[in-house]
Amino acid sequence: MDLKDIKIEDPFWGHMQELVTDVVIPFQEDVLNDRQPGVEKSHAIENFKIAAGLSQGEFYGMVFQDSDVAKWLEGVAYSLIIKPDAALEKRADDIIDIIAAAQQPDGYLNTYFTIKEPEHRWQNLLECHELYCAGHMMEAAVAYYDATGKDKLLKVMEGMAGHIIDRFGPDKLPGIPGHQEVEIGLMRMYHATGNEAYKKQARYFLEERGKNPAFFAEEAAKRDWKHFGMIPEDTKYNQSHATIYEQDEAVGHSVRAVYMYTAMADLAATEHDEKLFDACERLWNNMTEKKMYITGGIGSTVEGEAFTKEYELPNDMAYAETCASIGLVFFAKQMLKMSKNGKYADAMERELYNGIISGMQLDGKRFFYVNPLEVNPGVSGEIFGYKHVIPERPGWYACACCPPNLVRMVTSLGRYAWDEDDDVIYSHLFIGQEARLKKADIKVVSEYPWKGHVSYSITPKTGDEFAVAIHIPGYLKSFEVTLNGMRLK
Repeated sequence: MDLKDIKIEDPFWGHMQELVTDVVIPFQEDVLNDRQPGVEKSHAIENFKIAAGLSQGEFYGMVFQDSDVAKWLEGVAYSLIIKPDAALEKRADDIIDIIAAAQQPDGYLNTYFTIKEPEHRWQNLLECHELYCAGHMMEAAVAYYDATGKDKLLKVMEGMAGHIIDRFGPDKLPGIPGHQEVEIGLMRMYHATGNEAYKKQARYFLEERGKNPAFFAEEAAKRDWKHFGMIPEDTKYNQSHATIYEQDEAVGHSVRAVYMYTAMADLAATEHDEKLFDACERLWNNMTEKKMYITGGIGSTVEGEAFTKEYELPNDMAYAETCASIGLVFFAKQMLKMSKNGKYADAMERELYNGIISGMQLDGKRFFYVNPLEVNPGVSGEIFGYKHVIPERPGWYACACCPPNLVRMVTSLGRYAWDEDDDVIYSHLFIGQEARLKKADIKVVSEYPWKGHVSYSITPKTGDEFAVAIHIPGYLKSFEVTLNGMRLK
């Protein structure tokens, strides 16, 4: 779905998008440039300047600090569709110029290793997030190209993708990402360019995972250094304990899991791969039926930000990372490509209204990483076992994956509202909007979520017959449909 064809006009989500475009994006831009006093230092833009030789200094931040810039840029791209802003676009172009200058002659792009440990490139896939950062920047590149038609960042990431493809694969070096994401990025690069090599590489990373559960332990044995001190034998943590076709339970780090499931579902739908879709379905059912909070939160424990046992979902110790809820929306939308089952749309709605926007304060300047269902003053944030359950949203984080993830989620909302095939238009979400689809222009007027009234005005574009399938939320016990004033049910 092309975001340029969707204009959100909704009393709830319209306000949320305006908050992100007008407040959150400029605020985060200042944070990424270390211009926002009183919050955790980012240094992420400066890292790119140093890597590009445009500034002097040392790398600062997490090994995956580059990904904060990538997610923010992706959100900017969607924002420029919602609300064109020449000044913001110029500033984004300038940042892209810096990123391009930081790319190495062989296509490699990663500020941590370029600045700090160039001799250790690609030696620690378990911990060091090179492929993760590449995936996020690929997503940003595609989004910016789609929004503006400018391909500078896309060409940069084609160079990085080529570098990755030349290095990892059959008859090359074996490799899988310690934190899945590059698979999503490669699939988006494939959809944008039509280059089959990107889709092939995404499949390689997915299907190589778990073939050798000892891969990360063998990798660790080849080097004499660690980064975080992760345990390479804990293969369930990063879902490398079994192949994707053998896994039937959601285990380990929840964000890693849903990012992997998203790419699996995208590939399954793209290639009409029933075996791969069946694997996705098994994981979906286990996760959403046995390991998901009523809010849609997943990953119930702070220990590894992970899934635990079935139905082990404590309210006051919940982790339920914002990024994990966002990733579940990604997964659900890809599943809807293959199967128009309402349970996927139900999950998207649950996450959007409950598990995701709780991660941002209404002023757009404070954010939750953890989303508990219960907070007890004097205990939450203070007592052992509850220190992650902070009662107030901070302005930023040392590990700031969630705030820019929220930006790209809210600004890309239109991508999740519709699907369209040869003879059916599918409406997944009750969001007020004007949608220019292939078969029809549709105006949706919604009083959701405060009231249950939603109307659709449909203007066909051709003389061909088609159906409009509107998702009815699974929690509804009764509903009424009228067509041109005539009651249908």
